Amino acid sequence: QVQLVESGGGLVQAGDSLRLSCAASGRTFSSYVMGWFRQAPGKEREFVATINRSGSSSYYADSVKGRFTISRDNVKNTVYLRMNSLKPEDTAVYYCAASGRTYYVSQSNSAYDYWGQGTQVTVSS
Repeated sequence: QVQLVESGGGLVQAGDSLRLSCAASGRTFSSYVMGWFRQAPGKEREFVATINRSGSSSYYADSVKGRFTISRDNVKNTVYLRMNSLKPEDTAVYYCAASGRTYYVSQSNSAYDYWGQGTQVTVSS
């Protein structure tokens, strides 16, 4: 069982950067594969990035590859999403998720057991 709380969202201009944080409760954080997803108005939830349990491997959606970086600190029980060169199309609610169902990084939302409430990111042009 794990509870997730996202923070760090806000209103920025195109080209700016943000770092999102996801704080997890419990003592078993390092046993979970972690992911970030986002949902824009009128659209389905989409995969953004994922990271394995040790933080040694990660995978990104094509739309954010080269601009976003996922990382984790298993001592602080926190996963991060560094977002550079933000675009208006990045505007969405960003959700943190934890998976106890897979050993590997996963882009499938069905692989994740626990979800945060989300944090809003708005990018103006």
